[in-house]
Amino acid sequence: MQRRILGATGISVSDVALGAMMFGAMGNPDHDDSVRIIQRALDGGINLIDTADVYSAGESEEIVGTAIRTRRDDVVLASKFGLPMGADPNQHGASRRWIVQSVEKSLRRLGTDHLDLYQLHRPDHDTDPGETLSALSDLVQAGKILAFGSSMFPAESIVEAQWAAERRRTHRFLTEQCMYSILTRRAEASVFPVAQRYDLGVLTFSPLNSGWLSGRANLASSHRASTRPSSYDPSSPTGQAKTAAVAKLTALADEAGLRLPQLATAFVRAHPAVTSVLVGPRTQEQLDSLLPAAEIDLSAEILDRIDEIVAPGTELDPTDNYNATPPAIEHAHLRRR
Repeated sequence: MQRRILGATGISVSDVALGAMMFGAMGNPDHDDSVRIIQRALDGGINLIDTADVYSAGESEEIVGTAIRTRRDDVVLASKFGLPMGADPNQHGASRRWIVQSVEKSLRRLGTDHLDLYQLHRPDHDTDPGETLSALSDLVQAGKILAFGSSMFPAESIVEAQWAAERRRTHRFLTEQCMYSILTRRAEASVFPVAQRYDLGVLTFSPLNSGWLSGRANLASSHRASTRPSSYDPSSPTGQAKTAAVAKLTALADEAGLRLPQLATAFVRAHPAVTSVLVGPRTQEQLDSLLPAAEIDLSAEILDRIDEIVAPGTELDPTDNYNATPPAIEHAHLRRR
């Protein structure tokens, strides 16, 4: 497993990381099995674990905390906040009030006194960036978190936050976490160049595009299929486009002597802006099939042929980047007088 420095944090992380979304009711409800998977990942050279308070309503954090209890010093531990944790409107977002509450709850569930990385799960368009940065900076000063970052921020929001930190003289976001795969390449156009300009560590998730690049014939059981059925309908325009691309990518993987998930994960690792690729296995078998991708370096010829199948900077289904649409576009009442 190779190591890379996480942006300006100075922290060395494995270039394949463990995403913990599938541990708990959202994926694998067996706590003992989930703990074994996490420990297997650590034994395999992964040192970065990424979870969030919203994953199975805190259950994922509890499972991760159990798994790393005797290995905390060896783990770069990341969690996220900001998505709704209840019906109360004050139980989400990036206000100082919620940040102070949410970090304490995450620390308690994880059984630790600090997080190595704390990330705002989605942009909060209702809170001034300076307020958020000030609250997070106070957590750094208090030793509760060592660094903080953003997730699913468009390029302009990344820049705005960097400028706000400079004006307010606070700590700044040092990482960005975004969706990135062969089928979802929009980040290459603007997010990655901006992240490189500001020396941000980049964590990417969904390298298998929520199952499309898993090699499975039936995607009906995918985590996203229940929430976006049209995107998994092979007769829809996006379904047809993805099915055609997957067929070509499968043939390319076979030609290269790889399995499709390995090709997909190695592709994400190959981008120079990417620090670490989050893989989110639900089972031991899924983890074991993905770990070899950490040792695969794709040739320029293979990467060029992938570019021919899905053009750089494009995506086959715009709805893949869920919750990233700005309110001004998403809500019609903001465009009407």
